[in-house]
Amino acid sequence: MTATAQLLTLSDGRVLDVRLDGASDPQADVLLYHHGTPSSGRVSGDVVRSAGLRGLRVLSWSRPGYASSTRHHGRSVADVASDTREVFDQLGIERAFTMGWSGGGPHALACGALLPDRIMGVASLAGVAPYQESLETLNWMAGMGQDNIDEFGATLAGESVLAPALAAAREGLVGVTAQGIVAEMESLLPEVDRDYLGPGFGDDLATSFREAVASSADGWVDDDLAFVRPWGCDLSTIRVPVSIWQGSEDLMVPFSHGQWLSSAMPFARAHLRQGDGHLSVVVGCIQEIIDDLLAHPAGSLS
Repeated sequence: MTATAQLLTLSDGRVLDVRLDGASDPQADVLLYHHGTPSSGRVSGDVVRSAGLRGLRVLSWSRPGYASSTRHHGRSVADVASDTREVFDQLGIERAFTMGWSGGGPHALACGALLPDRIMGVASLAGVAPYQESLETLNWMAGMGQDNIDEFGATLAGESVLAPALAAAREGLVGVTAQGIVAEMESLLPEVDRDYLGPGFGDDLATSFREAVASSADGWVDDDLAFVRPWGCDLSTIRVPVSIWQGSEDLMVPFSHGQWLSSAMPFARAHLRQGDGHLSVVVGCIQEIIDDLLAHPAGSLS
């Protein structure tokens, strides 16, 4: 397997911190991975290895404002689609599968909704449901750990409240280790998730956190604001295959978010797993997730 990284300049002058990992065959199918919040485009070794076993290349980038990617202030979830199209065009990628974990889930779904000509299938892994679009049908913060209740309370109060709150939270992540993640995120980690924060995935996650906020908390601020504003895409219009993966013990993105997303897209394959958390539903199931994604390419939707 190979890994390459580059700073790719978009037509509007912004730069994205882009990575391509996995299978070395330049003609191999691509899995576009959307990272969580906060995180960078560095994909965990578990995901890269599992994708490589199926002959996939893994494409990712740090969303605007994270790591070395230029901030796109005021961006919406839907804005990821135009960035994706441009990255694909510059790298010579015609079509790809996509998955997004946590805060990456909305961005994967937006790609499915807005790029049906370029996306072959979507997996949302412990992904956030839209706030504005679910106001009448989902108690959006119910079931979150206290840290997330505080964070999204600040988000709903606006950028003037959120930005200083996340700037302070950033201080706990700039030098974080796998062991330190538990201390920083105690209210968000059920026991089943803590079991995954050892060597390997825990180290990868800590590295991604450090890279993401090395310069600022801007990407984190813009992600949170985008989640609670209108996303700019209609999930009911998605016509490429979609799978929703969610764990019942998740304290970051509650189980009800996966249930809501599944009901909003009745054709989606719902994997609503009892006993899993925010980490375990991904790390413990990643090969199954990838195999399910590849088994249902575009054109197979019934």
